[in-house]
Amino acid sequence: MKAVILESLGAAETVTGSKHLLRTPEVDILIDCGLFQGMKSLREQNWVPLGTDAHMIDVMLLTHAHLDHCGYIPLLVKYGFKGKIYMSKPTMELAQLILLDSAKLQEEEAENANRHNYTRHKPAKPLYTVGEAKASFRYFVEIQENIPFKLSENCWCTFRLAGHILGACSILIDCYGKKILFSGDIGKSHSEILPAPDYFTQADYVIMESTYGDRLHGELDAYSEIATHINHTIDNGGNVIIPSFAVGRAQELLYILHVLKAQGRIANDIPVILDSPMSAAATEISTRFADDYLKVGQSEWTQLLDHVRINKEYSGTARLVNDRRSKIIVAASGMLTGGRVLEYLKHDIGKATSTILLIGFQAEGTRGRSLLNQAHELKIHGKYYQVKAKTVEVLGLSAHADQSGLLTWLRKINGFPKLVMLVHGEPCALEALRVKINYELNIDVKIMKQHQQVILFSPEDIDGL
Repeated sequence: MKAVILESLGAAETVTGSKHLLRTPEVDILIDCGLFQGMKSLREQNWVPLGTDAHMIDVMLLTHAHLDHCGYIPLLVKYGFKGKIYMSKPTMELAQLILLDSAKLQEEEAENANRHNYTRHKPAKPLYTVGEAKASFRYFVEIQENIPFKLSENCWCTFRLAGHILGACSILIDCYGKKILFSGDIGKSHSEILPAPDYFTQADYVIMESTYGDRLHGELDAYSEIATHINHTIDNGGNVIIPSFAVGRAQELLYILHVLKAQGRIANDIPVILDSPMSAAATEISTRFADDYLKVGQSEWTQLLDHVRINKEYSGTARLVNDRRSKIIVAASGMLTGGRVLEYLKHDIGKATSTILLIGFQAEGTRGRSLLNQAHELKIHGKYYQVKAKTVEVLGLSAHADQSGLLTWLRKINGFPKLVMLVHGEPCALEALRVKINYELNIDVKIMKQHQQVILFSPEDIDGL
């Protein structure tokens, strides 16, 4: 008997490494292909074979351009995948940007490890190269949201905008008359720059993210919270360091700072520094797509950026670090796993006058999570730094829906699905959301385990086939 089977190759009982393989009698479909991030034990899985033959996967669908959803694509192609990779137009541009940056960082890390001899591997090699990243782009295919397209004789696919970041989508696969819905990452119902998530109203099976499955973002006004911390820090002569994901959070944050200045809630002359070449490039892409995809139009973005100092060269970072004037620094990476933000952190983390604003999810095993857990010191570039700066988490700026938002999204499905499968969450979040869905909606819920095969249905059992 040929069946339709789901297998998670990543983001099962953890947040990163999203890869979900849908096997059907006609076509094998991979939804997302991301890197594992966070703890070393997770990152090491990026070097482990995929768990299935890449050349046997017929097609790939990409929900959005964050690294934990797209970062493994060059390896998928390297290992033999030759199918089409479908995604929204903004996602295509952002994914190319992110993959090239990821490859460049991989090459630089390998080069540094070999030069300074801090590697067990002789020689150290990048996970993939810039050339391998570029080679994967020829398989990218742009789709139009809300228009079904054919994957095989009995499988059709529709993308629908999901909030979260520019171009992010949920994906519905109509397979032998059964509807299988992949949520991707679901955005909040209210974002400063993104429209509310769109939704599907029919689904038999749902594969659903659970990042904040055990949390509520609360009722605090993010604008007031940010203004309060900025004003207190600047008044005390400190710096405000905001680690930010280059795609999504950086753009929303720049807009909020623009509004706070326009409303007089923070001083207009406080320097705002965007120190991230990738954030700058992502902001340029967002500006071009603004009129069609964002709530803030292109002309307003252009005016906003006139009042932001964008630093692209690393030499400029050193000058900014040593500049004693108080300022707001927005720099990648969002979880403090690398990037230029670490240079500012090394300089300011030992100063009680400075503040670190955390505005996004901090995965287990990252420096950002350590700060949330009130670590007294952080290891950066082989050296320990004592933590004296104030750490503040601003929940209202998360790119993910909280538990209430996830339930609201699920309630949009008429008649409710037969089965919900939870992915992309840490164990506590997964279990809390499982219990909540089962109790409030009376839906069967399964927490996916990596490489566990779940038989959804057999086409032979469907009337009319």
